[in-house]
Amino acid sequence: MSMTTPPGWYPDPNAPHTERWWDGTAWTAHSRAAQAPAGAQGQSPYVAGQSHGPGHQQPVASQPQTFPTPPAQSFPTPPAGGGNRRLLALATAGVVLVAAIAAGAVLLGRDDEGATPESAPSSSGRPASATTDPSAGTSPSPTAAEDATDLEDQLNGITIPIPDGWVRANSSLEPGATMYTDDTYDCPAGGSSLCRQARVSSISANVQSADTSPEALAKKDIEQAADDVYGEDTLGNRPHGGIESHKVLRAENFAVAGKAGYLVRWRVTTAEGPGGYVQTVAFPSPVGTGSLMVVRFAFDAAPSAPGLDAMDKIAASIRPIGDATGGGVGSSIGPG
Repeated sequence: MSMTTPPGWYPDPNAPHTERWWDGTAWTAHSRAAQAPAGAQGQSPYVAGQSHGPGHQQPVASQPQTFPTPPAQSFPTPPAGGGNRRLLALATAGVVLVAAIAAGAVLLGRDDEGATPESAPSSSGRPASATTDPSAGTSPSPTAAEDATDLEDQLNGITIPIPDGWVRANSSLEPGATMYTDDTYDCPAGGSSLCRQARVSSISANVQSADTSPEALAKKDIEQAADDVYGEDTLGNRPHGGIESHKVLRAENFAVAGKAGYLVRWRVTTAEGPGGYVQTVAFPSPVGTGSLMVVRFAFDAAPSAPGLDAMDKIAASIRPIGDATGGGVGSSIGPG
């Protein structure tokens, strides 16, 4: 007896829970929901006395036969119909979606260098940064202003080389452009630990009359220069206990930044500590209308502080911005 699969409804190998009409040689476009009862899988629904699809001839009742359903792979590939195309498209889309999700999971599991989580080093193994070093001090890092090699007063058009061990001030409490020695110490009169052994400031002069000379300005300004450092500071403190007396050490004409100016220097005695030396150099600004300006000096008289030779060297180094020749003579140019 031939075992060729006869026409009938059979489980669609490409659509679960669906039956498709087999015409004896090929699948057709006719399909329906599965009709076989549970447990009947593996047996053909071809039984005498039942309808088996369009145009099918009923077999003789006296010869009922049952055919086993061939394995799925032995069935010919169903013809491409509208239903099959939709089923294939949905199946393909599902495969693509699953592949994309799997690829995304793999990518998310890698670190920035492409290593998988198992091979990536743990965060505890990373070297500590400089900012988290427990041995680092609490002092802030130097700013660009503190790293500068020259003190520039853009308003008045002069520049002064910053000596070794000095820094440019970045505090708004300082007058004009200021530089000072880097180290601080406890002030002699207490109440502050921000005293410095030497400082230099370049500022615009407060001139009441256009006829004011550099000499008159220097002799007046030095009183303010001495009081700001060794008397009462801008915060109302007296870090050195106040000024008890002063002595004039120099008062003479002085060439600076290519201009004829005037220099006055005092030795100041304070109520607390060693006292110090203050100096004002007044001269016309090398830019603009040439209005008067001053450069103030304040050096402690302590042995550890910069000496008067350093004060003379800084005064001689004042020059106009952009002038690489060193500016003026930087020395006295006549009797005071």
